[in-house]
Amino acid sequence: MIRTLLSDQVWARIESVLRARRRDPGRTATDNRWFVEAVLWIGRTGCPWRDLPKAFGRWHTVYMRFSRLRRKGVWERVIQAVADQTEIKHVLIDSTIMRAHQHSSGAQKNGLQALGRSRGGLTTKLHLAVDDAGRPLRLIATEGQVSEIWCANELVEHLRAGAVIADKGYDSNAFVESIRTTLATAVIPPRSNRKTKRGYSRVLYRTGTSSNPFSVVSNIFVVSPLAMTSSQGTISLSRRLPVPLDRS
Repeated sequence: MIRTLLSDQVWARIESVLRARRRDPGRTATDNRWFVEAVLWIGRTGCPWRDLPKAFGRWHTVYMRFSRLRRKGVWERVIQAVADQTEIKHVLIDSTIMRAHQHSSGAQKNGLQALGRSRGGLTTKLHLAVDDAGRPLRLIATEGQVSEIWCANELVEHLRAGAVIADKGYDSNAFVESIRTTLATAVIPPRSNRKTKRGYSRVLYRTGTSSNPFSVVSNIFVVSPLAMTSSQGTISLSRRLPVPLDRS
């Protein structure tokens, strides 16, 4: 017997978002809740789509529907439907660079790739925001040469938090001011070349940065279908690139 994850309360909040319309292409699903359970099973186990248990139906049918809803932005609306209204204690943001496989240099380029050149060669930079419990809230993928501050506002936009914790790479007057306008506290150490040093809570900074935000997402692409379980979570890619979840 397959262990399910969706509670009746959560399903009541997202059922209307997943309801198909008559003009939508494809065959109308007979059990939307079971389909969501299949997506959650993939996210929880990290298995390839081909290993989806037969009780969920044909793996390819489930994957194609998941991919179609992803392109339409349905998963983002699902996340908004289940987002809690309670304030997050604090948000941690950071970024890391991932080197692309050597074969990517000769691969056919179809559309935007979030693949750029930096000192490490062909790279992709991942920008991540997590809450105080280590749950991923937002993920943005950009070209490797993109600066951290470029995605800072998008990482924390519409997140109700008591504090935003980040390193010196996010030290910007405009960004700090945007945090303060939301009545949150900016816990960002000033750069060494600043003439006037801005004060910040060293205790909260050490507490928040004692663990790397990326340590909570050992496989960053596995977590994306589970973003709906985060308190105010959303996962997106710059320029609306699709999340690469095809592990079939």
